Amino acid sequence: MTEISIKATRWSGGWELEIDDNHHTQSTTLATARQQVVDYLDTVWSDVDHSGWQVTIIPDISGLDEVEAARHATRDAAMLQEEAARMSRSAARKLRSEGLSVTDVAAVMGISRGRVSQLMG
Repeated sequence: MTEISIKATRWSGGWELEIDDNHHTQSTTLATARQQVVDYLDTVWSDVDHSGWQVTIIPDISGLDEVEAARHATRDAAMLQEEAARMSRSAARKLRSEGLSVTDVAAVMGISRGRVSQLMG
């Protein structure tokens, strides 16, 4: 698969998309930028199918470091949440296997009886 990075520069009508020094196109939003680049490439080089190309749009704006840090933190939080859920299921099963009632497991874990039932399911 061919990969291409596109520099997107904000202007009053949307975004200028710089494919290379000699090829530029425009898009009103970043959401439609990838398709606009593919359409442009298909127009200029009609003998090549660009639909499967990996097109990365890189906005020329400040704050991208913060965005990437936030994405990373969100991914980490999701992984930690999954691990917490696994641990909670394991703890609930262990407590139940030791003979504690659903009510007592709920009290020990600080959750509702319904949540204990969900964890056990």
